[in-house]
Amino acid sequence: MNVRSVLPRDAIPSIDDPTFGRGYVGEDDDEVIVVDDASPARAYPVRILSYHEIVNDAVGGRPIAVTWCPICWSAAVYDRTVDGRTLTFGTSGKLADDALVMYDRETGTEWQQTTGRAIAGELEGERLRTLAAPITTWERFAAEYPDGVVLQPVRGGEAEPGRSARDAYDIRSYDMGPYERYARSDEFGLYGMRGEGRKRTWDRKDVDAKTVVLGVERDDEAVGYPIDHLEAVGGVVTDSVGGLDVVVFAADGRGGVFEDPGFAFETSPGTVRGDGATWDPTTGRSSDGRWLDRVPARRLFAFAWQDAHGPDSFAGT
Repeated sequence: MNVRSVLPRDAIPSIDDPTFGRGYVGEDDDEVIVVDDASPARAYPVRILSYHEIVNDAVGGRPIAVTWCPICWSAAVYDRTVDGRTLTFGTSGKLADDALVMYDRETGTEWQQTTGRAIAGELEGERLRTLAAPITTWERFAAEYPDGVVLQPVRGGEAEPGRSARDAYDIRSYDMGPYERYARSDEFGLYGMRGEGRKRTWDRKDVDAKTVVLGVERDDEAVGYPIDHLEAVGGVVTDSVGGLDVVVFAADGRGGVFEDPGFAFETSPGTVRGDGATWDPTTGRSSDGRWLDRVPARRLFAFAWQDAHGPDSFAGT
């Protein structure tokens, strides 16, 4: 593992006192990380996370960290409780194999965002518990969770009476342009994002470096499912990871991992059909009100998954 310092600690400020509302400053197709075991459900926009990377929050009394690494395109939600101690996370200013390194303010331990593992410090060797948190668009979230709320921005100015959130917070304060250009480019890692450090190479042909992967880790087994591969084989794959039977969905570039309910599925545009109902491929909710049991998974670029788990960790390889 190559760990290097690129910024001062907390140069990218975490959000430690998040506020939520019904209005959103971004676009309908902006991606949001969903935590729906809250009441009401909460959406954390990638647009905002790209500028803060960590949100320390609590849902139903459970402390959580909603995290995002723009270089790895890595979304993960973690339980902030370790051995009965609640941790608060910030950005360390370091990268481990081009992945965000978080630190906890209670012990100073450093944690790799793409794995949830403590890599240096008092808690080295510990691992954060990954929570199931689907990723969808703001438009879909608003439709699926009409009572849901969204993380409010902290950049761009204070709201004044009579001004909307969009007016008060200049959307340019959360410009996704640089991140979207990086996502579309062929280069990856810190060099691809900022033109700094070593230029990385990628020599495999079956998976592109920036293919989006759904990664599942259970016990000592880790399997990454490239979304484009899932779509190429019909959008539904059944598998077993760490002894758990799972079904993995992909439709229109989105996907999710669920416990296999034992009946067959097939995909149709933007959705999945099975057992007489349609199912959302990210949330696992059916048209007749049922829910599939979600399996904790992280979404990230293939190069970051391979950095963490090796070249043989992709499904089918």
